[in-house]
Amino acid sequence: MAASKAEKDNNATRLDKWLWAARFYKTRAIAKQMIDGGKVFYNGQRTKSGKSVALGDIIKIRQGYEEKEVEVIALADKRRDATFAQTLYQETEQSLASREKNALARKQGILLSPASETKPDKKQRRQIRQFKERM
Repeated sequence: MAASKAEKDNNATRLDKWLWAARFYKTRAIAKQMIDGGKVFYNGQRTKSGKSVALGDIIKIRQGYEEKEVEVIALADKRRDATFAQTLYQETEQSLASREKNALARKQGILLSPASETKPDKKQRRQIRQFKERM
C-alpha cells in the first residue's frame, strides 16, 4: 500500500506546490493567493490551488505586466535550484513572442499611453488655434 501512495505522489502534484517548485512564486502561500485571485489559469480555466497538475497541461501565469503561458513537462513538489526549476516547464512560442512585443511596447511607452481617438476639448482647441496663429 505504501508503494501505491508513492506512485500516486509521483503522478500528481498540487498546482500551488508545482508553481512554488518551478520558482514562479517565493512561497506556497503566495502561489495559493495568486491562484485564488485569478492570476493563474489551468488549461484555460480558473482553478483551485489543490488541483492536480499533469504532464502536458497548459498553465497561464500573470505576474505584474508579464503574462506567461507554460506547458508542464515534469512534475515536482520539492523546491530545488533554479536550473532544475527550468526543466519543469517550457514556455510556448506564442507566449515568448507576446512577452517580447509587450516589453518593446512598454519600453517605447505605447502600452501605457495609447493614442487618443477623442476630439480635443476647449482648452486644447484654444492651444491649437494659438499655435497656428503664431505661424
